[in-house]
Amino acid sequence: MDDRHMQIGEVAARTELSLRTIRHYEETGLVVPSARSQGGFRLYTEADVARLMVIRRMKPLGFTLEQMRDLLVATDRLDAAEDTAGGEEREQLMERVRGYERAAAEKIEDLRVQLSRAEEFAAALRTRLDHTAPARA
Repeated sequence: MDDRHMQIGEVAARTELSLRTIRHYEETGLVVPSARSQGGFRLYTEADVARLMVIRRMKPLGFTLEQMRDLLVATDRLDAAEDTAGGEEREQLMERVRGYERAAAEKIEDLRVQLSRAEEFAAALRTRLDHTAPARA
């Protein structure tokens, strides 16, 4: 894994999250900078960026901060315990992650339905405009 440290501006550019949003996630404990520079600047690693990307992907699906935290805890424990986790604990963690995968799939299907309805609505408006537009000479 890359141990290179990045300042918050580079992380914001890579994740397409605002500085304010990244700081908010830090305040809520979802992502904590891996280090601080001598000047006190937040320093992030690739692992921190990966955590922010998980959060960024969960947010538009309507997951709460608590759900984000729960998933991150589960994946952190799985990653940390790859060689040491007992079979039962590992399976429980895997089931938690599977639950989030199922929830994401359901939320995606709901969004597809909403998008389809929005497209139908926009098409109906276009049709109405086309039929009611004054004839042009």
